[in-house]
Amino acid sequence: MLSTLEILLPVFALIFAGFFCRRRNLLGPTAASELNRFVVWLALPALLFDTMAHSTWHQLDQPAFIATFSIACAGVFVVVLLARLASGRHLADASVDAIAASYPNTGYIGFPLGLLAFGNASLTPTTIATIIVACVLFALAIVLIEIGLQTERTPHKLGAKVVWRLLRNPLIASPILGVLAASADVTLPHSVETFLKLLSGAASPCALVSLGLFLAEKRTPAEEAAEPVTSFVLTAIKLIAQPALAWWIAARVFALPGPMVDMAVLLAALPTGTGPYMLAEFYEREAHITSQTILLSTLGSLVSLSLLLFYMHAPG
Repeated sequence: MLSTLEILLPVFALIFAGFFCRRRNLLGPTAASELNRFVVWLALPALLFDTMAHSTWHQLDQPAFIATFSIACAGVFVVVLLARLASGRHLADASVDAIAASYPNTGYIGFPLGLLAFGNASLTPTTIATIIVACVLFALAIVLIEIGLQTERTPHKLGAKVVWRLLRNPLIASPILGVLAASADVTLPHSVETFLKLLSGAASPCALVSLGLFLAEKRTPAEEAAEPVTSFVLTAIKLIAQPALAWWIAARVFALPGPMVDMAVLLAALPTGTGPYMLAEFYEREAHITSQTILLSTLGSLVSLSLLLFYMHAPG
């Protein structure tokens, strides 16, 4: 429990820093939006490019693990998406809700927690999971949001608009450029590497501070009454349903070795990352449910991850 708390404490500290600064009016009402734009246009693209540019095909050649984690994320995403659409939610907002229920925080929490639990053996699976979450799942949500926001309904014109918007989106373009750089075996100059590392390092802390700024904003009584139920449901799906699905696929469908099953389950059980909140803010969609889900799942993961790690390392 203490080890897990050690890893999660900086997450809460950064969220609280943003919350405190907004409530004390040290940062203004546009701070959350502007800081989020910095993350979306500079810091996160640098992280995605750097991750893809330094990934080798040999590292990523684990089809059973890739299938396990992809199906666990996509399965939850699709089920929540359909449920929210059935309840009358707009496609763009339903997509944000769906990614909030299926987007594990592999980058900020996954790497240190994996190293703590499994040592260096966790690095490759966590890298694979991060690529799936930050590139594939993120891209799927962006595609659906773009489709939902387009007014053009002629299929070929709609497709052209969506493709053009996606190519201009830094969160899609940056990993594609990273793949091209890795495929061409491009060696980046040291100054460029340093630039990318500095920007990449700012992605998670700035996103968490931005989340705290957003949570500190005053809301109407109607908003406060409507959010908790949906946020609690999405949190339960994230912390319970997704890791359970990952376990069943890993152990029963693909019969992965024990350590790989444990790593797949642990990565799927991580709380919701800040990606869904950044999408909601970037596309100016309703972000209250998303921000509450991130906060609740991070708080809940203190208990759920501690119990999971205890079970995995229990004798026998």
